[in-house]
Amino acid sequence: MRYQRALAAGLAALTVAATPAPAAGADPATCREVRAPVTVLATRHTVHGQLCTPAGGADAVQLLIPGATYNSSYWDFPDGRHSFRAAQNRAGFATLAVDRLGSGRSSRPPAPLLTALAQADAMHQVVRGLRSGAYGPRFDKVVIGGHSLGAAVAAIEAGAYRDVDGVLLTGMTHRINPAGVAASFANFRPANLDPKFGPLFPVGYLTTAPGTRYASFHAPAPSASDVMAVEEATKDVFSPTEAADGLGVAVLLPFSRNITAPVMTAVGGRDAAVCGPLATDCSTALTLLAAERPYFGPQARLRAYVLPDYGHSINLAPHAGAYYDAVADWARTEVGP
Repeated sequence: MRYQRALAAGLAALTVAATPAPAAGADPATCREVRAPVTVLATRHTVHGQLCTPAGGADAVQLLIPGATYNSSYWDFPDGRHSFRAAQNRAGFATLAVDRLGSGRSSRPPAPLLTALAQADAMHQVVRGLRSGAYGPRFDKVVIGGHSLGAAVAAIEAGAYRDVDGVLLTGMTHRINPAGVAASFANFRPANLDPKFGPLFPVGYLTTAPGTRYASFHAPAPSASDVMAVEEATKDVFSPTEAADGLGVAVLLPFSRNITAPVMTAVGGRDAAVCGPLATDCSTALTLLAAERPYFGPQARLRAYVLPDYGHSINLAPHAGAYYDAVADWARTEVGP
């Protein structure tokens, strides 16, 4: 109920603040709610998500994992203008956008026990369910994709289980900007001290302090008040332990060298968390490719994309459509719809 009130407030602010945009047309897909049973941490849990299938069906599905303090709405933002999900459906792919364990409407284990390795195990079980038809349609090909922390989970899953046909990693590189990461972490606070979640929320989870999401995820692009209103309404939580081993296993080891499927990496050209003189050169797709290629094997056939003049959360950029199209083109080429 608290989430619904906050979302309603955000959408009301959006109605007031947004500049009218052209109508997107009819939804290109039929969507259904999925509650996928998984066993991690020696207990049963549920991964919640939304499975959307194009009208003509699809052989390939994209399993989409959000980053820290986001939930599945990151892939289908409820402002009517930023939907990575709908763009991929129009391109002929099914999508399953999930809430990571601990977030959204998925199960919420004790925060100290929740790790990126556990999240990857859960995603492995979801991949098997997609291939077996456990959630309705049966898919021959699965692309696993993630943003930021979700990208770390995707990289671990793909490297550990080698059960996917493609890997999309956004908002993640192997040379981070310590100052930028520290600035973002300074904006986190215990979720049970935040008015959106309240004092009864389980101890140990973190969220962003009110009014800090622009600085953490969008700067230095111009702030869009309508997007920020919905950002605050839909913000979610994460566990520090999943961030710690996500960074350690996926980025610092790096586990990505174990991936045997084609990989696409995409970042915002001004992402303070991963770009900079002492971090990754995000100037162009070529500089990003050169920086990231050593962390992948030849089977990855790495492709790189840089969305210019934007920060961390590229799905929500005003010019994100070019990035959506680039992902669809890569997926068609390397995996097939």
